[in-house]
Amino acid sequence: MDMSLFRTRSAAVFGIEGRPVDIEVDIYHAGMIREVVVVGMPDTAVKESRERIKSALMNSGFGFPNKSVTINLAPANVRKEGAGFDLPVAMAILGAMGAVCGCGDHLLAGELSLDGGLRPIRGALSIAVCAQRQGIKSLIVPRENAAEAAVVEGLSVYGLSSLAEAVALVNKPGVFAPLAPTNCEAARLAQEAALDFIDVRGQAATKRALEVAAAGGHNVLMVGPPGSGKTMLAKRLAGILPPLSFAEALETTQVHSVAGVLAKGAGLMGTRPFRSPHHTISDAGLLGGGPNMPRPGEVSLAHHGVLFLDELPEFPRNVLELLRQPLEERSVTIARAQMTLSFPANFMLVAAMNPCKCGFHGDPTRECRCTGTQISQYLGKISGPLLDRIDLHVEVPAVPFQELRTKAAGASSAQMRERVLAARELQSARGFINAEIPSSQIRRICPLDDSGERTLELAVRRMGFSARAHDRILKVARTIADLAKSEDIAAKHVAEAVQYRSLDRSYWG
Repeated sequence: MDMSLFRTRSAAVFGIEGRPVDIEVDIYHAGMIREVVVVGMPDTAVKESRERIKSALMNSGFGFPNKSVTINLAPANVRKEGAGFDLPVAMAILGAMGAVCGCGDHLLAGELSLDGGLRPIRGALSIAVCAQRQGIKSLIVPRENAAEAAVVEGLSVYGLSSLAEAVALVNKPGVFAPLAPTNCEAARLAQEAALDFIDVRGQAATKRALEVAAAGGHNVLMVGPPGSGKTMLAKRLAGILPPLSFAEALETTQVHSVAGVLAKGAGLMGTRPFRSPHHTISDAGLLGGGPNMPRPGEVSLAHHGVLFLDELPEFPRNVLELLRQPLEERSVTIARAQMTLSFPANFMLVAAMNPCKCGFHGDPTRECRCTGTQISQYLGKISGPLLDRIDLHVEVPAVPFQELRTKAAGASSAQMRERVLAARELQSARGFINAEIPSSQIRRICPLDDSGERTLELAVRRMGFSARAHDRILKVARTIADLAKSEDIAAKHVAEAVQYRSLDRSYWG
């Protein structure tokens, strides 16, 4: 029996991690039978690749073997999903036909069009990281994915546009040059210049609260009438956060790459993400999921950035309750019958809402048309456990006409960012940002002087704070003290932190 066997290497993406996959192709005579069989737990897209690959090979001038072909995706006990295996399978078939010398030094991934062109795939950065960990020196991907993959150090990334180019690269090394890594600094500076707190007139107390939130990584709820500037303020919060470190940028880019929302030709993300899903979003859209291989949701797309939920009570209550796990654990775990995947979800939650359905409850200039029952039902959509996980509750009143017309500008984003960075440096020396201080370390990191102790005790007794709220008040007070460059937490720091927890007692008490 005439047999020909060839191997190539690729990778599959699970969660945001790439795992190596070996492609084995066996071409052999089997009498009158001419069949192409794919084994190794392929999904529908991988099974359909047989027809795409056959047309791509024929239309690229390579032909297709008039024999039986068996394609094995190893390891066989792991499900393979997506069209990214088209290129490595096609190259393995060509190798078995004798048209390719060898692909041992390369990892390949890419979808083929019927004319032999290469189309972009999801998760190219995760595949590049996998190649680096496997000690592979060369990665071949579609041209549109090359910039994101090229950020991985020690890996030569080739962005190609066709199957014919891939064959030329493998057979004649040096024909194509690897892509140089992209620089994300310009994108970061562009974002910082785009939205500035100096454009916000009035709202000095809210800007102060957002500065505290940014300095400690705290979650924020803003309550105020329509048009008071809640959305405008939220959109500027990401601009005063510290710049992404390389590790944070790499992880954030991986999430966006796997989700398929990375901008075409983009490299490493240089700005913190700002995600603002509509209130009609489903639980799978918010947390992640899907019918086959789960995809990241909005909480993961906001990883190392800001998740902004506008009109918070309009979100379905069951969807909001799902936020409790990622807010505590900083990750999302999705269980399926055959696998369990985790996606990172370390984000700052910024929520905004009206005080009632019409939006004018408590407004001194506009009459509220809602009944007491309607107000209770509206506010009741936000549960107590979810409110407990939001550190700062801030009232955003309507801006008076005089402040709208004033020429005096408040603090700029650059000034606020400078103070935030100074506070974050103090936290970095302790090993935690304040919002993530573990319970076992709170007493050590958040010591109170005598007056601060009395202030906190009085607030807890009078306002009935839960144990979780008590800890969060201490963390916010620690951040306020850091902004003031104070080692000890004084009574004034505790009092300001308690003030940020009093609004929920006004509306929900």
